[in-house]
Amino acid sequence: MNDDYESPRISEELGNLSPTMSAERNPLARGYSVEPLTEIDGCKIEDIIERAGSPAFVFSERTLRRKINRMRTAFRSRYPETHFFWSYKTNNLDAICRVLKDEGWGAEIVSNFEYKKARHLGYEGNEILFNGPYKSPSAIRRSFAEGALIQIDNWDDLDRVETAAEEMDGPFDVGIRVWFATGHGPTWSKFGFNLASGEAQRAARRVAQNPNLNLHTLHSHIGTYMLDPEAYRVATKLLLGLRDQVEDDTGHLAACLNLGGGFPSYSLLHGMKGPAETTIAPIEKYADAITSELNRLPSDRRPELRLESGRHLVDESGYLISSVVAVKQGEAAGQPRGTAEDAMRIKERSLLGRYSKVTYVADVGINLLYTAAWFEISVRPARRMDELPEQTRLVGDLCMEIDVIRENVALPRLRVGDRLTLWPVGAYNLGQSMQFIHLRPAVVMIGEDSEMRLIRRREDLNDIEAPEVFGDEPDVGRHG
Repeated sequence: MNDDYESPRISEELGNLSPTMSAERNPLARGYSVEPLTEIDGCKIEDIIERAGSPAFVFSERTLRRKINRMRTAFRSRYPETHFFWSYKTNNLDAICRVLKDEGWGAEIVSNFEYKKARHLGYEGNEILFNGPYKSPSAIRRSFAEGALIQIDNWDDLDRVETAAEEMDGPFDVGIRVWFATGHGPTWSKFGFNLASGEAQRAARRVAQNPNLNLHTLHSHIGTYMLDPEAYRVATKLLLGLRDQVEDDTGHLAACLNLGGGFPSYSLLHGMKGPAETTIAPIEKYADAITSELNRLPSDRRPELRLESGRHLVDESGYLISSVVAVKQGEAAGQPRGTAEDAMRIKERSLLGRYSKVTYVADVGINLLYTAAWFEISVRPARRMDELPEQTRLVGDLCMEIDVIRENVALPRLRVGDRLTLWPVGAYNLGQSMQFIHLRPAVVMIGEDSEMRLIRRREDLNDIEAPEVFGDEPDVGRHG
């Protein structure tokens, strides 16, 4: 043997590695445990259920305000003349909207219903942006009378706006919505005027030349859950280019650019690799993309910047607590669990397609989880379990085959009565939920003081029956 040879030595580093290191490095590993979620902001899951029942939506005021403050700092530290508007369609709960109002957010609405709700919550007209492809003549007149800014979506919308402005003896501030391709994701073409064809320039010119209107804002909303911040850099450049064209055509310089929303939350689409915190760009990257372009302008030509974020702010603050109501056993039901050999067998049979998963039925369904069709909602039990997790299926209790919350989710062996918390679900799910088969659940907000407050009671039968009308005459509802 060579005299220079030294036998292998085990380094001190090896002994310091986590015992789960091999599982963490193996992308097919299920891990050794599923971390439970026993409480939210100091309130125990069981105490929440005792107060609100199961299922129940829960919102964290602490998380919501933290997201608001981070977004505000990200943009205003880079571009002080930034103003924010809360997307009512994302979540129109009074308690949520009040937090945004308290933080200085305006209201971005897309219907007469949302307009009335914003006014009911104390918003002045000049704190409201009115979007959407259709505004009724009466809604337009009210908006003008109260000082809300209408963002015009199409030629028919413009016709109605011009008619109202002439009747009411303007001028009134308005904006126009513009659509274009950024080259960084799908193109939204349903809303607004086409930039590439020259349609947006013609619409802007017509508004700027109307003595009853003042072209205040150029607006775009390029999509939802936009993962590439560079899309917003392109959008900013294109809107600034349109602004210059309109100034050349008419001598009018629009005072404001509105880049809409679409910033992602820490949700993962089905098939995306996590964790979300490292997969999804932070809000500071989006702020850099937008404001770096605006800051290139001479100070006297920099427009006001407006944003209409929804999902990014509220999604992570929302939880849905549920209970396991049934266990539908798979092929390997009844066999012992817990050893490394068991885990290997489970994994191998899953990969080979010969393992029929255990299915858990929860007391929530897709009637409450609209976003489950796109997003891989996290599922965590409310108690710690030592059993090894395995690939299972989580379904709702609706009488529908499509009522699947997660087709594949790693969970330890559960039993009826176990509590599960689904997260994040704060954006869109509540507003788009429906009383299909079940009444809608209660909603709780946990304040910054860790106190639990009921902000929406559980529905009862009267909530559904009250609007129904039985006509006394046999021809009620007939036309002509």
